[in-house]
This record gives sequence, C-alpha cells and structure tokens, in this order.
Amino acid sequence: MDNNQVCYTLDAALEMAITMEEEGFRNYLAAVRQLTNKGAKDLMRENALDELNHKHQLEKALLDGRMEGGDDLDQPIPTMRLDYLFKKEELGPQSGVREALIYAIHLEKGAVDFYSKVSSGCAGAPMGKLFAQLHQEESRHLQTLEDLYEQHFMTEN
Repeated sequence: MDNNQVCYTLDAALEMAITMEEEGFRNYLAAVRQLTNKGAKDLMRENALDELNHKHQLEKALLDGRMEGGDDLDQPIPTMRLDYLFKKEELGPQSGVREALIYAIHLEKGAVDFYSKVSSGCAGAPMGKLFAQLHQEESRHLQTLEDLYEQHFMTEN
C-alpha cells in the first residue's frame, strides 16, 4: 500500500467530507454574491445546491452510522480534464458564464481528487463504498460542467 493512502474511521471520513462539501458550498455562495451575470449566477447557485445536498447526505450518514446507495460504482466517468487547459482564477463581479464554468470545473476537480484518494485508501473498508459513490457523483458533476463548457465555448470550426 502506498504511503499516501490513508483510510479513516467512518465518522472521521464523514466529518472530512462534510467539511469539504461545506467549503465547496461557501465558494459557490461567494461567487453567487459577487457575480452580476445572470447565467453565471444561476450556474453557481445550482452547484451550491448540489454541495448542500451532498452535505445533507453525509450528515444523515453520520447520524445513521452508515451510507445508503453506491449501486452504480462500476462505471468510470470520463472527463475531458479541462482543468489542465485553464488556470483557476478568482471570480469578480464582471465574470461571465465562461469564467464561472472554469471556476466550477476547478472546484469539482478538487472534490474528485479528494474522493478518489480517500476511496482508494479505503478500498475494501466499510466506508470505501461511500467514498467511491461520492467520487462518482463529483465526477458526474465535473463531466456535466465540462459538457456545458464544450457546448457553449468550444466550437468545431
């Protein structure tokens, strides 16, 4: 086992994940508050709601001592790795949808990396499935954001 792979107790792992989702929510909330572009604001608001939903799921798991779900974990979610193409930049009032998408792609990529590392560290442990599920969900969010970016800002010609 590689030295960077760590598995936490279920409670500790859930607390870390809750903190991460809360930070994600706060980042999106800050973006909503300063953006003036309606499309960019809507995108950030939608992502903030996703983070709240994850946090709620995690808090419920903490309360119940277990996590529901994890049925579709076998399917890897392909992403375009757009985070490598674009530098992460802070958003300002004048930022538009393109900048908001790039910002959100970087935030989701951070979550994907976190859950990937923890789920591989916990593979085989009871909470391994929880983190694999969250890794899938964050990967799906990342894929959706990249698809939106491709649809609106990458043209064939």
